[in-house]
Amino acid sequence: MKQPNPPIPRPRLLDRTLQYIEEAPVTVLLGARQTGKTTLSQMVARAVIKNRGMNVHTFDLERAASRAALSTPEITLEGLKGLITIDEIQRVPQLFETLRPLADRPETPTRFLVLGSASPGLVRGVSESLAGRSLFIAVPGFSLEEVGVEAQDQLWVRGQFPRSWLAESESASNRWREAFIATFLERDIPQLGIRVPSESLRRFWTMLAHYHGQVWNASELARSIGASSKTTLHYRDILAGGYVLRVLPPWFENLKKRQLKSPKIYIRDSGMLHALLRIPDMASLRSHPQYGASWEGFALEQILALFGGEHAYFWGTQQGAELDLLLFVGKERWGFEFKCNDAPSMTKSIHVAIQDLGLERVFIVYPGKQRYRIHEKVEVIPLTECIHQRDLGLAQK
Repeated sequence: MKQPNPPIPRPRLLDRTLQYIEEAPVTVLLGARQTGKTTLSQMVARAVIKNRGMNVHTFDLERAASRAALSTPEITLEGLKGLITIDEIQRVPQLFETLRPLADRPETPTRFLVLGSASPGLVRGVSESLAGRSLFIAVPGFSLEEVGVEAQDQLWVRGQFPRSWLAESESASNRWREAFIATFLERDIPQLGIRVPSESLRRFWTMLAHYHGQVWNASELARSIGASSKTTLHYRDILAGGYVLRVLPPWFENLKKRQLKSPKIYIRDSGMLHALLRIPDMASLRSHPQYGASWEGFALEQILALFGGEHAYFWGTQQGAELDLLLFVGKERWGFEFKCNDAPSMTKSIHVAIQDLGLERVFIVYPGKQRYRIHEKVEVIPLTECIHQRDLGLAQK
């Protein structure tokens, strides 16, 4: 029997989680199902036991025993000390009300680590019930920093979900992703109390894969699936709330030019994008019309895994100038373009973006190997050299 793969170290996420546990009574790990939140929580538990001597108590609300134990949460949690982990809390969102008085007890140094896989109601519940008591951490799938730069193509093709990336073969990885899609639509969404036909949502999700990296156009998508614009917006919010779709907001300011004010949409995981488009391997990807768009989404997620998505935007004008990603890094504005060709060069759009947005630096991220400068503010850089903030000239925080 094949031995299970050992956990991939995730030092950046681990250190950040341990820091937040020190700073706030409640730390919330948010991300799609199967991105490794439970494994990360186990790493955290081992660290606090070893380094801080804390007791750890774990409740997994996927399990009937844990749900039964927390059916009377005040009684179960009142006497516990140390670190209390609650996994899949979206199954019992009313627990937020219970956590508030427990988190406020000054005489009991209890810390809560809460894991969740659905954002809209979950974040709203935490924000309303635990305002000032909680800190949030987004948990994506594997990053290039975690798996190693030599695995770039495998990570791009298979995606960042740990089980997909760790699968024994391309076919096994494809089967896992197909199963994930079916489970997400047929079990996970209904468990959140959302009543949407799974086949309708799958058609919409597949349609979005063909619009990956494009500006959101509700009326065009509505015509494509034979639904109303309101329905397409509802479907979009469901997928974004489950962390399988990224809605990248536009940045616009008081310029003379007319700017785009609709968001861009991306399938967050490149492997899931390829499953929806029926792209089984790298050879098929290289010949597919979505090759460039796939690279854009993959590289975008790697940059956001490094910097976070809290201050991330795209920018474009009605005249055609566009910037794939605008980040606010400290007091500076940085631009990113994602190009899937051998030797990217300076473009008119980048000139316009530098002038109109006051960009301090622009990086053109591509899958090549050579780093070179093409303008006093613009560098062409391989994605493999973007895995640390210091590689981009910024000291790690």
